[in-house]
Amino acid sequence: MVTKPAWLENPWKQNPWFESVAIAQQRAKKRLPEPLYAALVAGSERGTTMDGNQSAFAQIGFAPHVAGHQAQRSMSRTVLGHEVSLPVLISPTGVQAVHPDGEVAVARAAASRGTIMGLSNFASKSVEEVCAVHDTTFFQMYWTGDRDVMIQRMQRAHNAGAKALIATLDWSFSMGRDWGSPEIPEKIDLKAQIRLAPKVITKPAWLWAFGRAGHIPDLTAPNLAPPNGGAAPTFFGAYYEWMTTPPPSWDDVTWMVTQWKSISGGKPFMLKGICRIDDALRAVDCGVDAISVSNHGGNNLDGTPATIRVLKPIADRVGDQVEVVLDGGIRRGSDVVKALALGARAVMIGRAYLWGLAANGETGVGNVLDILRSGIDSALLGMGLSSIDELSEDQFVIPDGFHLPLGDPSRVGMTETLVG
Repeated sequence: MVTKPAWLENPWKQNPWFESVAIAQQRAKKRLPEPLYAALVAGSERGTTMDGNQSAFAQIGFAPHVAGHQAQRSMSRTVLGHEVSLPVLISPTGVQAVHPDGEVAVARAAASRGTIMGLSNFASKSVEEVCAVHDTTFFQMYWTGDRDVMIQRMQRAHNAGAKALIATLDWSFSMGRDWGSPEIPEKIDLKAQIRLAPKVITKPAWLWAFGRAGHIPDLTAPNLAPPNGGAAPTFFGAYYEWMTTPPPSWDDVTWMVTQWKSISGGKPFMLKGICRIDDALRAVDCGVDAISVSNHGGNNLDGTPATIRVLKPIADRVGDQVEVVLDGGIRRGSDVVKALALGARAVMIGRAYLWGLAANGETGVGNVLDILRSGIDSALLGMGLSSIDELSEDQFVIPDGFHLPLGDPSRVGMTETLVG
């Protein structure tokens, strides 16, 4: 019997490393039980906004140079006073049952790559655990519960060492999906285990990882636990609190900013979910330090334009007053440089790192960040730039009508019809 030489073997066959975010997604799909993978894909209604967030980047082209490239290229930057080695931040996402280490693994990977960790108050790991492994963690809150509860959660985040607060207020509870929503149990009790067993048993690697860790997926939200030592609510318990809390006004946003600044001694505040110029201007008036141009990853009102299309009009109006980051559709380094050229200080990623986490834990998240770093570097090289600070819109091919100035107060009364 002839043995094939090692050098003829596919070098990627046994290598847990992956070369693109798309491959990470494929591996996550292969590894995860079907309902869990479907929850990561998410999106609402037709999925128009979810798909548009990515496809809009493909409409922007490059105008590369053939010579005169720079041997050294920098992508470091400060975001809300914190130095990052690349302008890609971890966006806060809820209960990460795709891996036993969840947000702790993500935080370790972010720390090792020199970037900021965003932690959701719907996370599966506590803010204390995450801040213990990464000292540049931004804590995220929704407008849930009464004001005393929100103050308690802000105080807890500050005491744990959170360096900034992110408020996400753009959720409108759009739930229906044309391709069907996955079943997510309220808790993994015996009944749920029996019901989900046929789908879980076909994914032995995922099951073995939790077995080796000595616990089953935890579907509670420890950061929402009451201060008296009571039990943390389940994800659906937290979701119910969110749905039954009256929506915030702009005065409430100002209150959040004021309370956080008072509790934390002036640490930064970011408002996430901005898609309109008038909202961005109101956010500035409320005293925020940064805004995230975001449509909740397509999990909100389906038909909302891609974030990259509304970014520049917003950044042009408020970018000299607050820092602007973009969240939505980032899958490669070329997407990052396009966003920076149109006014973003940095970008945030969500699904991309969750697929990395599912595929290969902490190493997989680091893998995703390295992919994006390499792509940014490649784009800078091709354009003959030595730094991300040199990026500008005129270095790209952008189709007419690409930018959407939603809610522009200066255009009220004009003949154009504004989306929104």
